[in-house]
Amino acid sequence: MFDKILIANRGEIALRVIRACREMGIGSVAVHSTADADAMHVRMADESVCIGPPPGTQSYLSVPGIISACEITGAQAIHPGYGFLSENANFVQIVEDHQLTFIGPSAEHIRIMGDKITAKETMKKLGVPCVPGSDGGVPDLESARRIAAEIGYPVIIKATAGGGGRGMKLAKTEGDLERAFQTARAESKAAFGNDEVYIEKYLTTPRHIEVQVFGDGKGRAVHLGERDCSLQRRHQKVLEEAPGPSITPEQRARIGKTCADAVAAIGYSGAGTIEFLYENDEFYFIEMNTRLQVEHPVTEAIFGVDLVREQIRVAAGLPMEFQQETLAIRGHAIEVRINAEKLPNFSPSPGRITQYHAPGGLGVRIDSALYDGYRIPPYYDSLIGKLIVHGRDRPEALARLSRAMGELIVDGVDTTIPLFEALLQEEAVQTGGYNIHWLEHWLETHMG
Repeated sequence: MFDKILIANRGEIALRVIRACREMGIGSVAVHSTADADAMHVRMADESVCIGPPPGTQSYLSVPGIISACEITGAQAIHPGYGFLSENANFVQIVEDHQLTFIGPSAEHIRIMGDKITAKETMKKLGVPCVPGSDGGVPDLESARRIAAEIGYPVIIKATAGGGGRGMKLAKTEGDLERAFQTARAESKAAFGNDEVYIEKYLTTPRHIEVQVFGDGKGRAVHLGERDCSLQRRHQKVLEEAPGPSITPEQRARIGKTCADAVAAIGYSGAGTIEFLYENDEFYFIEMNTRLQVEHPVTEAIFGVDLVREQIRVAAGLPMEFQQETLAIRGHAIEVRINAEKLPNFSPSPGRITQYHAPGGLGVRIDSALYDGYRIPPYYDSLIGKLIVHGRDRPEALARLSRAMGELIVDGVDTTIPLFEALLQEEAVQTGGYNIHWLEHWLETHMG
């Protein structure tokens, strides 16, 4: 086992990893920018190293700074959290070249799944169902027109190196195609330095279902059910729950086994999430995230496992502590993402926290790096906390979420708390009867 782990991240996810390290008796090293000198993850870690000025490109994305921090502190392994360098294959290779351990999958697997076309081709070969679309990148507009005509409109054009909704454009009719194709390529080039795009059939009322998988890197893997992440705004998840309210036990077992078998076949190591669009009882693969997800706590709640602990164990060469036959769902869990944003435009709202009170009680967990007097810097993602509730069933989880939202106090900045208070009153949210387009339509009506 490792003696010391460096966490190459910030905020609530850095705290999450530090807590796991502390429970396992492992020393923790926090890295931070000058803007985060007073951040909670810096205060809670056993050691901390400043690696650069506020911009992420000069600090949390500074590979030399992170490697140097390992050498200074004697850290033997790096946990990337999510975002920043967590899915950067070149970073993983550099970590390994310096005889350090990356707590996550291999550079090869990150590279395969990081390219959307290669990922889709790989999953097809492994028997995972995929959305109808182009077999690879679409080189020109004429090819785009031919493929779109074959699979039928509407279609969606996506950047092969994309993520977070960037480089993604919808063409409802043939008349929309040229503009959508050119815009997607331009956005992809600007955001990722790669203008290659591909085309998929656009499903009209799908849900976003993702399957949590975990592999030991030696050909053994399990699945930990699914999460429903259908409440989204601009392709960004807002609320996640597990198990999915629309998924039957038989469907769960079938798609779960398909995913576990796929990652076992490639010798995948650590946590991963295989994401699908789900419509008319069919699953369609869209991408695989080769890291811990923001919404991992809902899976931890219903299975009673610690995914970060398991990541660390497997990276250290130890066997997985759970087996498929011992994994059983208990109850229902829901997570809402609390952002420092001003409604209705969702514009960033950095600033000083004048009062913070976290909710508590049975079945309530909050992952946050906030404290009274903390100043939220303007340089990073606006996520400031995740409120997670667990109940015996979905109605109890919803009741706990409503109660916990009433206890949560975040003063000094604008937040998205009022959004969730309003959403919890909606019948579609109460019954789980929503799809990935529902929230956008609701926002147009209620906050447009």
